[in-house]
Amino acid sequence: MDGSDSSYREMGAAVGESITRGDSPLHGDVLDLILSHVPLVDLVPASQVSRSWSSSVASSLHHLNRPKPWLVVHTQGRRSNSTVAVHAYDPRSGIWVKVVDLGLPTMKHFSAIRSSNSSLMYALSPSRLSFSVDPLNLTWHHVAGPSIWRADPVVALVGSRIVVAGGACDFEDDPLSVETFDLGTSVWSTCRPMPSILKDSSASTWLSVAVDQSRMYATEKGSGVTYSYDPERQEWSGPYDLKPDESVYHSVIVFSGDKLILVGLTGSAENFKSLKLWGVRSDLQEVEEIAEIPAELGEDLKGQCSGVPSIAVCAGSDFMYIHSPSRPENVMWYDMAAATDGVDCRSKCEWGSVRNAAMTGTERMVFTCASVGVAELEAALAAGNRRFKVKERSPLLTH
Repeated sequence: MDGSDSSYREMGAAVGESITRGDSPLHGDVLDLILSHVPLVDLVPASQVSRSWSSSVASSLHHLNRPKPWLVVHTQGRRSNSTVAVHAYDPRSGIWVKVVDLGLPTMKHFSAIRSSNSSLMYALSPSRLSFSVDPLNLTWHHVAGPSIWRADPVVALVGSRIVVAGGACDFEDDPLSVETFDLGTSVWSTCRPMPSILKDSSASTWLSVAVDQSRMYATEKGSGVTYSYDPERQEWSGPYDLKPDESVYHSVIVFSGDKLILVGLTGSAENFKSLKLWGVRSDLQEVEEIAEIPAELGEDLKGQCSGVPSIAVCAGSDFMYIHSPSRPENVMWYDMAAATDGVDCRSKCEWGSVRNAAMTGTERMVFTCASVGVAELEAALAAGNRRFKVKERSPLLTH
């Protein structure tokens, strides 16, 4: 079923009024099918019409058109860090949503916001660390900053600890120093420093970070040299060589589901050839190619230039978003859902692209990925400081 957002709302309102009067002929599979085409943001009020509608909403989401992880884009003014706008893309519905801030102070920042390991949002100043870990960043936590001021550290949430490593900007401070903040005790601890081999690359500019429940993984974007860190034991392990071959000039890591994925660019920064994905074995001893971007999408990634100097990736569940920070107007996506149970990803997975509707000027852009469903949207509306406004339809373009 195709149609505009307004037509979906008109349809929902008409059917809702009909059910309220008790004369609606829609029920069961018919209603489930209709609801499967309704944008996710409109399913929140639909689920509150009646018990039967709530059941149909749940059925349509589970059986007919499941939610997919949202791409959330934060734009922040370069002159005024306190001005933050949030847009989100829902691939299930093919719409961009503007997340309207109602003026409560939880969204005000006085330093640059950043993202890490796909879902952590944070802002770090000499005196304060602010962070948010929920899917739509409804709640921000503000704590005293680490003891060492860092301009560009690696920051990651591992279990119940926030790891802040490297990036020290004072010559008297160790550039490899590590501190962790325990969310349970609200206490900072000084930990074992980063390995000495990372002395010249101990900053988020040069390192890509991914986390699982117990470890942080840090990969040099240029060389593929990788270490893992267990904050509970304060133990670094490595180095591991994740560079597949010499054709890869830039790579980042990300967890997609429970699998560590290496995303790499081949060719050179001035002469981009392709983008490939490799699955990383759990012991970090071997990588196996699992997918390559279609040629036409590779051209979109390049834009009007011949080179792609770097990429950024965020992922949730089996869905991944990829973009070039220098040209964020086009965002590539990769759906690994079909690449399970030993199925060859290269023939069964889906690639595609979506135009970045958050592009408005020269603002800084920060990308995260969030698993969003009706429950998360209900929580956001109940919090009272967010509203969702459909901005435009931008269906997934598959390849």
